[in-house]
Amino acid sequence: MRERILIVDDEAGIRETLSAILEDEGYGTLTAASAAEAREAITRHPFDLALLDVWLGDVDGVELLQEMRAGLFRHQPVIMISGHGTVDTAVKAIRLGAYDFLEKPLSLSRVVLTVQHALEQGRMERELHDLSRRLEQREVLIGESPAMIELKQQLELAARSDGRILIGGENGTGKELVARQVHRLSPRRQRPFVEVNCAAIPEELIESELFGHVRGAFTGAAADRRGRFEQAHGGTLFLDEIADMSLKTQAKVLRVLEEQRFERVGDTKSIEVDVRVLAATNKDLEAEIAQGRFREDLYFRLAVIPLTVPALRERREDIPLLLEHFLDHFAHELGHRPKRPDRAALDRLTAYPWPGNVRELRNLAERLAIMTPSDEITVDDLPRNVRDEGVSDRARALAAEDHPTLKDAREAFERRYIERKLQECDGNVTRTAKLLGLERSHLHRKLKTYGIVTGTGASAGTAG
Repeated sequence: MRERILIVDDEAGIRETLSAILEDEGYGTLTAASAAEAREAITRHPFDLALLDVWLGDVDGVELLQEMRAGLFRHQPVIMISGHGTVDTAVKAIRLGAYDFLEKPLSLSRVVLTVQHALEQGRMERELHDLSRRLEQREVLIGESPAMIELKQQLELAARSDGRILIGGENGTGKELVARQVHRLSPRRQRPFVEVNCAAIPEELIESELFGHVRGAFTGAAADRRGRFEQAHGGTLFLDEIADMSLKTQAKVLRVLEEQRFERVGDTKSIEVDVRVLAATNKDLEAEIAQGRFREDLYFRLAVIPLTVPALRERREDIPLLLEHFLDHFAHELGHRPKRPDRAALDRLTAYPWPGNVRELRNLAERLAIMTPSDEITVDDLPRNVRDEGVSDRARALAAEDHPTLKDAREAFERRYIERKLQECDGNVTRTAKLLGLERSHLHRKLKTYGIVTGTGASAGTAG
């Protein structure tokens, strides 16, 4: 399909010459002699680029440029042309979003070259816009359960402010997704969203990662480097797994939160930043404070607005919606028709406890989208741990036991469930973590918490 160019000029000769030249180059053209005709053409015919005269008979062309950039055609490039342009007019047009400014008499070779470059930029802008829109559609909080409705309401209220938010919840529940949603709904949405996984960065590098460094600050620092706080200036910084940060680094982060300034590693010059900080953890920070592993003053700085993402087992009514979303996503990636579970398979999926939460469900949906031979997913297509009827029976038996609190009952179930999966994997922690849809380090922490010994007799700290 030919790309179409709109030519708006009150001189008939200019319109005819530009149309002829551009059509010889393989483009389609539309012409308009006034702003009124241009508005009519825009309404009726799609176009990929506009050549717009600065001086039209009925209106200033710059005014029409503003209308186009503010409306549905903000991703279509506009090239301004003028027979008596001034530097001020050119600067104003560029600031309002014009791709370039050409003066009459026009060099036709330059017009063709500028059109080629502008169309290429327009294609890139539209592709980026479409990609961003698809990513936003993927990164949505799915769920209509009471727990999710409440979370969404809290999130929308919190996003409007600049208050710091502490997001709690188990691994795999979607804490990063909540943080991104807060950023998208906030006044900072046009500025950067920068994420730091505090658990994934070695202690000796975390300060450089957060605050940057100057050349020669340490071995290997060959050049100045901006840290994540600088990168997030004007936007949002998301500190994931904040509880895994050392006390030393916690103290420095606290200072930045209090003063909104810091120094790069190896430098004495202060850098001021305007950053909204969101943090997340799967740990009980009050318990961490009691154990001396987390600063109480930092906790109160971060937890201005606390949000908790519910575990998937606490919102089972959302499982069909999530599963359909993931199956549709992977079907699109694979070029297949979306697969759907039958009633029996959906009942098993809904009854399953999902220790790995939404992440585990997403991984299973990808597996089912790839490995299920037909469009209908049956119980036989499910992995053994999901289709095993004994899982539901065991859950009911555990629920009947006498536990002081719901938390104790849940932990008892989780402990026994992990023990059974370890046995199935012959005590191999790596394989067990993969089976459960957990990160290996997370499973190690659970083994240590519950005092579970692997089938080989190794301690939780060395198993697998």
